Amino acid sequence: MTAFWIIFTGALLAASSGILGSFLLLRKMAMIGDAISHAVLPGIALAYLVAGFDTNYFLLIGAALFGMITTLIIQWLDKRIKMQTDASIGVTFTFLFALGIILISAFASQIDLDQECVLYGEIAYVPLDLIYTASGESIGPRQVWILGVNLIIILIAIVAGWRGWILSSFDEEYARSLGIKTTIWHYSLMMLVSLTTVVSFESVGAILVVAFLVIPPATAYLLSDKLKVMVVLSVVFGVLSSIMGYYLAWVLDSSIAGSMAVSAGMLFLLALFFRPKEGIVVKWIKFSK
Repeated sequence: MTAFWIIFTGALLAASSGILGSFLLLRKMAMIGDAISHAVLPGIALAYLVAGFDTNYFLLIGAALFGMITTLIIQWLDKRIKMQTDASIGVTFTFLFALGIILISAFASQIDLDQECVLYGEIAYVPLDLIYTASGESIGPRQVWILGVNLIIILIAIVAGWRGWILSSFDEEYARSLGIKTTIWHYSLMMLVSLTTVVSFESVGAILVVAFLVIPPATAYLLSDKLKVMVVLSVVFGVLSSIMGYYLAWVLDSSIAGSMAVSAGMLFLLALFFRPKEGIVVKWIKFSK
């Protein structure tokens, strides 16, 4: 049962991240998840300082607040200051991450705050954090319920606003000409990314969140030029990565999150080399004939 919960947790994260990552890839903002996962450190530090005791709720509130602050700063630098998107992301997350380190070292050095645990988590511990009913019956790990609700929110948002998501992602100027509020769609996407990143990094790990936001959508992008197919393939590749990664970690006795990310990379390489018509190996075979 432990294996099931770990794989299921990874699959829920993969589904959420695959859907959002597809739109981020089209907007050339694939690394925004990495920025948010690092930039939330000041929020975590301030949550400890304000609360004065260890509580996950203050952690989530502080992290979520700085997740949104990160997206606002990136958007401001990109649209108002006219900086390139990658430069905006780099400046914002490095500054906020460094600020978080200073806050912890200067004001919270006596607090038992494991920065690696907070930022990178450990998916293997997910089955240990169970939720119990009033009668004492277990209904599954807390993180599974959190990620499940998060996935439902994402699905409702994407399905309900599919046309707006497509137009604002493919051609922002054209979308504006149709009267679509592209800024609203942009911040809605950033809110969903922030939510997914914040609720995941505590136990699943920031590295795995970033990997699932980027690699499965990039793999799907190699195989399809239709957005619906790309989204579905992103989810499929993410789920496969969760399954493959767990058993790879079991065989190698290594990090489960790291193995899931490596598995996603392996699927990307397979698509890169063997995709129909455009694959490196396929082209080489055609050229050698």
